[in-house]
Amino acid sequence: MILEEAKKVIRIEAEALLALAETINGEFERAVRLVLDSKGRVVVTGMGKSGLVGQKIASTMASTGTPAFFLHPAEGIHGDLGMIMKGDVVIAISNSGETEEVVRILPVIKRLGASLISMSGNAASTLAKAGDVFLDISVKEEACPLGLAPTASTTATLAMGDALAVALLLERGFKAEDFALFHPGGALGKKLILTVEELMHAGNAVPLVPADTLMREALFVITAKGLGIAGVTDATGALVGVITDGDLRRALEKGIDIINQPAERLMSRNPKRIRRSELAAKALQRMEEFSITSLFVFDSDNDPRPVGVVHLHDLLKAGIA
Repeated sequence: MILEEAKKVIRIEAEALLALAETINGEFERAVRLVLDSKGRVVVTGMGKSGLVGQKIASTMASTGTPAFFLHPAEGIHGDLGMIMKGDVVIAISNSGETEEVVRILPVIKRLGASLISMSGNAASTLAKAGDVFLDISVKEEACPLGLAPTASTTATLAMGDALAVALLLERGFKAEDFALFHPGGALGKKLILTVEELMHAGNAVPLVPADTLMREALFVITAKGLGIAGVTDATGALVGVITDGDLRRALEKGIDIINQPAERLMSRNPKRIRRSELAAKALQRMEEFSITSLFVFDSDNDPRPVGVVHLHDLLKAGIA
């Protein structure tokens, strides 16, 4: 019984979202244009559950290139309406469209010179009629069996807010690099900001040996640099191969006297590479793709001489993985 009720709730809310998609019309496009043409910010307001959803909508917009904040309508009545400026766009949310605290601030919003986008489930409501643009968030039924707790309606409201935020993001040409500016903390920010150049080992820390170097010396370089790898270069300094722990194990299994062999005999050719300007997350992706732990770093795709090396441990320490 419990599982069936849970599935029923999800089905009702899913059906509400599908129905909501069919209501998207020119009013939605007008709402997007209203925000894009605005010289101010987006101010989202709503009471109760609508207010909680409104906070999320404002947060999503703010993180995707549309300056926005949430204004509690009850606090607004007692002075916080001063946060609204001429040129702002207010998104007011009320499923009934008659929420007292929201309705009471509507005249002031107009007097302050802000535009109003009304989000309501009642097209005949005070809120709907007051808006410069009306977005219909009505649902056929709530998932609550009593028909009282906002469930499907809040899901529809959230989806409409996400649709607005994404439409604005696309119209502004917002990119991952822009997104990163607003998310400098945590793993997400690091994946979007840190480049290979910031994490790579460079200069004398790069384990490189000439192709004719005997392995007794190459092993010393591998050990001294502490990355478990050595790049093999030709006379011009171009990278022609790489020696890893795996290459040494395979040579020993074949009975090769590795100590007295030149590095070029044991190396693996065509080592994987990455540009220094690439995101560190791209380096991790390449390592996972080829099941390797290091990548030699180059200034460009056409440059044969490495300028660094980045190791999986560097990515782990930086919180990329």
